[in-house]
Amino acid sequence: MKQKQKRLSSFLVATALTLGSGVAFAQPYDTGATDKEIKIGNTNPYSGTFSAYGSYGKAQAAYFKKINDDGGINGRKINFVTLDDSFSPPKTLEQARRLIEQEKVLFLFATLGTAPNSAIHKYVNQKKIPHLFVQTGASKWDDPKNFPWTMGWQPNSFSEGRVFAQAILESQPNAKIAVLYQNDDSGKDLLAGLIAELGDKKNMIVATETYESTDPTVDSQMVKLKSSGADVFINGTGPKFAAQAIKKAAELGWKPAQYVWQVSSSIGGVLEPAGLDNSVGVVSSAFYKDPSDPQWKNDPAMLEYDAWLKKYIPGADPTDGFYISGYINAQTVAHVIKQAGNNLTRANIMKVASSINDLQLPSLLPGVNVQTGPDDFSPIERMQLARFDGKAWVLLGKTYGR
Repeated sequence: MKQKQKRLSSFLVATALTLGSGVAFAQPYDTGATDKEIKIGNTNPYSGTFSAYGSYGKAQAAYFKKINDDGGINGRKINFVTLDDSFSPPKTLEQARRLIEQEKVLFLFATLGTAPNSAIHKYVNQKKIPHLFVQTGASKWDDPKNFPWTMGWQPNSFSEGRVFAQAILESQPNAKIAVLYQNDDSGKDLLAGLIAELGDKKNMIVATETYESTDPTVDSQMVKLKSSGADVFINGTGPKFAAQAIKKAAELGWKPAQYVWQVSSSIGGVLEPAGLDNSVGVVSSAFYKDPSDPQWKNDPAMLEYDAWLKKYIPGADPTDGFYISGYINAQTVAHVIKQAGNNLTRANIMKVASSINDLQLPSLLPGVNVQTGPDDFSPIERMQLARFDGKAWVLLGKTYGR
């Protein structure tokens, strides 16, 4: 009996050691990760009114292609599944469900647009899926207490509104300001930041108009804003409408100082359709090096970017700033994946993404970095202002933000 008990005891110990060894050497993976692959999901408007933003997704897909050609990250290839949502929130929710429930991605990355991301905000957090570096300027993505699985990326619209207000107070302290903005969280944040920075001078804002993404044009809004007598115009609209607004101002003979938010600052995607002559003097914010700016002609980072663009997106417009923005965002998530190592659980991906310490990416402007913390889900918070001279954005030399 004792011998039998001894054999049973030895068997249990051996089993425990075998199981323990298996646990010790098994890689901690969640759905979407294997020894050979990491599957990432994305939505972008490749069709419809906001199709100009499709350049973001094309750039990200091309960057991951380069990574895979170079051997992947930590020996794993990136399987980037990007779907068209036409900037339609119901379609975004449908595509996000497909990515998570059918495609079985490890996480979502750089889903684009304030309204589209709002449509999936609660869903992805309930599912506990990392929703990383969303391409939208709303400040709501910096809310780790209530939405611990969603994180922004670019400087948010509230901060941008404050920067514009600072510049206006410096250059035109007696200005009359007119604002055209998207009727969504991002547009409202831009206006709120402007008001917050103006403080007791908020009455400088003499007119505001909104638009819906389904509107055919913003011509009627521009006529109303001109009639306000404003000498400063802040353009917080999507690419198509930003181009319309700049062009309409010229047609109306209205010549205010113009500010356009960063997401609609692409020369190829916005200023060329608006007319380069009409766009001279427009001011925007910037956080990355502009490929069309002569000062970066021999910059190593920009030479590398230019070579990548020609190889992986042949025929792409080099003046389209959405490409380089998508490229840098892809570099950011590649950093997170590399730092996560072999611990490819969703919890660890989120942990790494929320502990980025002073990441210096070479295509960002000097003084601009990527930094996060458990209570800070705004990775990029610094920016400069730039003025369009008819050919390129010319930096004005001052860095704003924190």
